[in-house]
Amino acid sequence: MKRAVIIGNSGGGKSTLARRLSSAWRSPHVEIDSLLWQPGWELTPVEIYNAAHARLIAEENWIIDGLGRLDSVPDRLARATDIVVVDMPLWMHFWLAAERQIRWSTGAIENPPPTEVLFRTIWEVDQNWMPEIRRLVAFEKQRGKQVFRLSSIAELDGFDGLS
Repeated sequence: MKRAVIIGNSGGGKSTLARRLSSAWRSPHVEIDSLLWQPGWELTPVEIYNAAHARLIAEENWIIDGLGRLDSVPDRLARATDIVVVDMPLWMHFWLAAERQIRWSTGAIENPPPTEVLFRTIWEVDQNWMPEIRRLVAFEKQRGKQVFRLSSIAELDGFDGLS
C-alpha cells in the first residue's frame, strides 16, 4: 500500500494534482482542509481535528493534500510512503490563487476562502511554515521516503511519479 502526502503553500495546485493521482492510482483522496475547516471558514476545534487526523493517517492507502495544522505535519509525513512538495515561487502561488478567486467570481467554483484571508495565508505559510516543512521533508527523505519537489506549473502538470 502507498500513502502519499502532497504538501505546499495555498493556491499551488495540490488538490488538482491529488485528484488526478487519486483517479489514476485508485486511491482515496482527502483534502486536509476538510478536517481543518467547518462551514463558514470556522476552524475545527483542535481535539476534533487531531482525532480525525490520527484516524485518517492510520489507514493503509491514501493521498492527503494540504497543510492542515502545522503540528500534525510530522505525523502525516512519518506515516507517508511518498511525499510531494509543491514548492513554487511565492508570486506563483499568489497568481494561481488570484485566478481561482476570479473563477469563483464567475461562478465556476464555489466556496473559496475570503481573498484577504487566502492572500495573508499564502504570505504567512511562505514565511513561517515552508522552512519547517522543507526541514521535515528532508528528514523523511533521509529516512528513505520517496520525495518529489515540484517547483513549476510544468512539473506539476507533468507529474505522475506515484502511479
